[in-house]
Order: sequence, then structure tokens, then C-alpha cells
Amino acid sequence: MIISAGVPLGAAAEQFLARRDLDVDTIRSYAQTMRWLRREFGDDTPLCRMTAEHVAAVFTAAWDGVAARTWNRHRSALRSFTTWAAGRGWDMGDPAARIERRPEPSGRARVIDRHGIAALLGSPDVPPRERTLWRLLYESAAGADWVLSLNVEDLDLADHRGRVVKDGTVRWVRWQAVTSRWLRDLTGDRTRGPLFLADRRPAPARMPAPCDLCPATGRGRLSYERAEYLFKRATRRIDPAGRGYTLHQLRHSRLTHLGEDGWTAPMLMGLSGHDNIRSLAVYVKSRSAPSRRA
Repeated sequence: MIISAGVPLGAAAEQFLARRDLDVDTIRSYAQTMRWLRREFGDDTPLCRMTAEHVAAVFTAAWDGVAARTWNRHRSALRSFTTWAAGRGWDMGDPAARIERRPEPSGRARVIDRHGIAALLGSPDVPPRERTLWRLLYESAAGADWVLSLNVEDLDLADHRGRVVKDGTVRWVRWQAVTSRWLRDLTGDRTRGPLFLADRRPAPARMPAPCDLCPATGRGRLSYERAEYLFKRATRRIDPAGRGYTLHQLRHSRLTHLGEDGWTAPMLMGLSGHDNIRSLAVYVKSRSAPSRRA
């Protein structure tokens, strides 16, 4: 590994966006921030010269008039770039040190920022079951009850989707290619039964219905309550309030991020499975436009 902060910004930005572990929506969002950085500093500027004072000044000049969520999204992307660069030995300090996160409007579920989600899904400390479940929930923006009801035989991994029957109607939960690979690893040789399994076999007195029992392992379906508890416990470290997040907030965060990226209400509805398009209007309401330098 090359230990250097003299790597030029342009080359570093291109490598950052070429990562195979990023989904297409995250790349699109990060690319907006990286274009701004390259325009403001120039491709040949060494990373070590991007001081926190200079970055904060141009960041404020470009984005001061935008909504708090948009401001926080660009700040999160900058922090993600910094963390990635440090992981390659390109210690550039903390250029976001003087950019404060802005409070977002109250009265709605709190949003988990992209940096926090990326850190969570990329953590080696997260077990494969939880990592796969959380990524699937985030990418699909589907309700946790839908996802936890999936069976192995419901999966169409070639098309990155799973079949759910709700009120007699077939619905599809959709995700991205990396998640399909994780699902293959998670299911292994299993061909039927619940997709996400509990940690151990149920006690005889609490035997679930046959549809909630894996014929290969004898373990039952992972419950919503257990999945929620594990997610809240794991997310305390990325929650500024220290309380941890709910599975609904993971879905809410995905819809918020896609709305920030320009998705329309019909597009969100097609992904998330909402029955009422009006409930998605809050994610696509008009936002203050950035200055001409944004």
C-alpha cells in the first residue's frame, strides 16, 4: 500500500467511484459531490492540500442555500471519501471537520445518513444474516414484514427480486446484484423454507407453523421483533442520539435518499410497493436549488 497524501484528487475520485461495493444509486449521489470537489479544487490538487478550512469555505459557498438533508448528504459523501482514502493509506486528515451536520425537520422519522449506512453494511463485525437482511431492506425500500416473509423458493436471483403475496396479490421485492450474491451465500444448499432463519431451533412448546419452519435445519423464521432488536442494537454507534434506529427508519432513509437523487413518486412507488402515491409526496417535494456553483 502506498502511504501518501500527495495523490491527486482527480485520480482518487475516479477510483473512489469505481468501487464495486457501491450500488448505482450511491455512485450517482457520490458523483455529484465528487464533481463539485474536482471543479473547486482541480484534478491535480494533492489530497493533503485540501484543508478543513478551505473545504468548509467552498462547501458553504456552494451549498449554503440547500435543504438540510441535501447539505447533510454532500457532507456524508465527503466523509465517506475521506474514510475510503484513509483506508488506502492516503491520510488526508478530516476535510469535513468544520462542516457541521444540520438539523433536519422534526415530525418525521429520522433519516440514517448514507455514510452511516455504508459503514454499517461494510462492517466486518456484522453477521452475514444481518448484513444481507439490512442491505436487502435498504435497497428494496420494502416493508420489513414483506422481506421477513420471503421464502427461499420465492427468490428470483437472476432478476434480483423476490415474490411476496399480499392480500391475494403478487408483489415483487427488488434489490441489486451484490445482494443476490449475498443471498446465494446465505441460503447455501437450502431450496425451501424461510429465507431469514432464527438463531436456533424452537422449543417444542413454541413450535411455529410448518410454513415458518425450515425443513433442512429445523429452525424457524426470524421474527420482526428479533430483527428490530438486533438492528437497533447495532445502529446505536452510528446514531447521534445513541438510541439506535428502527427497521422502518431504514426504509424511510432509502426513500429519502432516492428522493434527493431525483426519483419521482411513481418511481418510488414502483420500488417500495406503497399502495398510495400520496404517501410518497413528502420524499419528492420541491427543494431549494443550490447556487450556480453547486
